[in-house]
Amino acid sequence: MKINITWVFLILSLCSFNASSSNDASSLRCGHKLVMLGNLKGDVLEKCGQPESVEYRTRIVGWASPHPRKTFGVQVFDEIQIEEWVYNFGPYRFQQYLRFENGVLVEIDSIGRGY
Repeated sequence: MKINITWVFLILSLCSFNASSSNDASSLRCGHKLVMLGNLKGDVLEKCGQPESVEYRTRIVGWASPHPRKTFGVQVFDEIQIEEWVYNFGPYRFQQYLRFENGVLVEIDSIGRGY
């Protein structure tokens, strides 16, 4: 059986494209400047300007470690300040969703065509 190298290359290319396109974005280009996960809010504002919308919320995370004899337990809680920003770069680009936790960029995602 003879295998055409063109078909092998095409199949491998499609597999690598599919795998890379399923990952969440870890960077965003604003003009000639690049915003990446881990950037601070001030850096993103400086590079991309004001977002179209901002939503604020708080999340409480923690854990409890009970004592075996139930005489006392340790409880640790932390409050995380979350900001969700949306940038609309117009009808020829996707809108971008950015989520900050305690001022640090932790998520970038495309959320549909801009307007």
